[in-house]
Amino acid sequence: MKRILWMGIGVAIGVIAFRKITEAQSTLGPEGLNRAVGRLADGIYDFADAIRDGMQERETELRTALGIDSQDVARR
Repeated sequence: MKRILWMGIGVAIGVIAFRKITEAQSTLGPEGLNRAVGRLADGIYDFADAIRDGMQERETELRTALGIDSQDVARR
């Protein structure tokens, strides 16, 4: 019974190690680097887009609070 248990543990460790090695190989190559840079660029773009949306929303809130009409500002 102990042998079967240890064999199962060994197989599980082998499978986990194989998956980790395969994952590491895919991230080390040029394709992996391209994917990483692409993800980083997408993240930066999404972050900048969220900031722009927040700035626009806050500007609208401030204009409303101060009673400034955006059309009056555009005329000046």
